[in-house]
Amino acid sequence: MSYEGWIILTGSLVGITCGITGCFLILRRMAMLADAISHTVLLGIVGAYLVSSSLEGIYMFIGALIVGLLTAFFIQLLDSSGVQSDAAIGVVFTSLFALGVILVSLYASRIHLDVDHALMGEIAFVPWDTLVLFGMDLGPKAVWMLGSVLVINLLIIIFFYKELKICAFDPEMAMAIGIPVMFMHYLLMGMLSITTVASFDSVGAILVVAMLIAPGASAYLLTDKLSAMLLLSALIGIASAVLGYYGALLANVSISGSMATMSGILFFLTFFLSPKHGLIMKWIYRRSLSREKREYQQ
Repeated sequence: MSYEGWIILTGSLVGITCGITGCFLILRRMAMLADAISHTVLLGIVGAYLVSSSLEGIYMFIGALIVGLLTAFFIQLLDSSGVQSDAAIGVVFTSLFALGVILVSLYASRIHLDVDHALMGEIAFVPWDTLVLFGMDLGPKAVWMLGSVLVINLLIIIFFYKELKICAFDPEMAMAIGIPVMFMHYLLMGMLSITTVASFDSVGAILVVAMLIAPGASAYLLTDKLSAMLLLSALIGIASAVLGYYGALLANVSISGSMATMSGILFFLTFFLSPKHGLIMKWIYRRSLSREKREYQQ
């Protein structure tokens, strides 16, 4: 595959993986938790490095998973103690992220791990960091890592689809019929954590947050069916990656930043043009209703 093809494939895998995971966060009104965990996994990555002296994928996964679950646990603990949910997210997010930044500055400043790279990433370097097995070049490590996480997330969604769906729409009903709501909550947080760390090194936290929220939010405006929402969010994630890449080439700007911007543009287009929930369609409907009301009164 060409250099350009690997970059587009990496961005598309981020869009698909983050998009389908973000759908459940949006339905549960937990979108800002994605922002929190996408930053606090920095602490998990640097912690894994300090323990193992390695930045191999498995150690990053374990570290990010632990810190992601801890982030969700601390937020849940503060929320259940009477702290408002947005304040709980803000306190835990800033504290753990700041701790990660301090540890990077103190103990990991000489390795390929810094705050700017964590936030912005550099997807243009992805095709050069390849996986070599038995002398064969199998392609970029990021593609294999993202592909593996996508398969894991799809298997979780397939096997726990009914439980995730009920917990997303009506957690009280889920609890009443015996579904382990807290287990499903932390399972979703685990999905979010490994999705974030898989995308973290190549594309940075900003694109991860954009892809976790914007494609799912766009799909939410286009359909009322969860299965269709998952499919649409994946397609919108792919479109954001492809259009963002060519937009970056035209404007000579950051590829990750352009992909994140494109995901926002597609959301606003959906917000205005959605056939059912779009702003323009609502305006047309109100005008039509007002006209029918005047005709009835006459």
